[in-house]
Amino acid sequence: MNILFFGDVIGRPGREGLAKVLPELRTRHQADFIIMNAENAAHGKGLTPRIAEELWGMGADVLTMGNHTYDRKEIFSILDDSRLLRPLNYPAAAAGHGSGIYRSRSGVPIMVLQIMGRVNMPVLLDCPFQAADQTLRRLKDQAPVVIVDLHTEATSETAALGWHLDGRVSAAVGTHTHVQTADERLLPKGTAFLTDCGACGPINSIIGMDIAPAMNRFLSGIPSPMVVAGGDAQVCGCVIDIDEKTGKARSISRIREIVSLPPSLPEK
Repeated sequence: MNILFFGDVIGRPGREGLAKVLPELRTRHQADFIIMNAENAAHGKGLTPRIAEELWGMGADVLTMGNHTYDRKEIFSILDDSRLLRPLNYPAAAAGHGSGIYRSRSGVPIMVLQIMGRVNMPVLLDCPFQAADQTLRRLKDQAPVVIVDLHTEATSETAALGWHLDGRVSAAVGTHTHVQTADERLLPKGTAFLTDCGACGPINSIIGMDIAPAMNRFLSGIPSPMVVAGGDAQVCGCVIDIDEKTGKARSISRIREIVSLPPSLPEK
């Protein structure tokens, strides 16, 4: 079975870019299941119910979040939706779900979970390693295929989590940095790994944001309001081929598509 996994969707350019290429990608890869990271989908920060519906309408089976999960108060109205996951290692009192059991288009049970790193992440979190262990012990027998979104800032922590999970999950794919890495591979015990699958958003930008205000932060040290950049978009992610009987990955390949968009595409 083939699973499509898309990195952080950034604002309207990311959504419009995905909408243009997803039908062809789904057909080309005969996708059985689609995961998107949506923590930047609403104007570059957070998620709203309307935009969640837009992404589900494109064909996303699961939307994962991250450190911007709670940035928009509107999200609380949909956090109980099983198709939306926040990091499972938020404290127990945090609203929402960190894992879920789903079915592929061919009926195969799939478990998806998200864990967030603690290195350089300004969020109060439980240990991601222990949180993953606890969830896998509790739910592993319910699905042969397990996909993990590793939402991390430090590539060293991403790698450590990948090796920690090797042989216990089908795939461990990084999100958050918005920069696609070129290290996709199968780990020795059968887990597909990619440090970061990249982002879906504007190419001519600083990790998706308009260049001028982002540059001002570096040059002056003064915070500037960030806005999503315009122009052409890139759609980044990966496709993972998994043996649904054993849960082991057979291959993982990066996806990077360039999409032409109107020069000035306002947010909505």
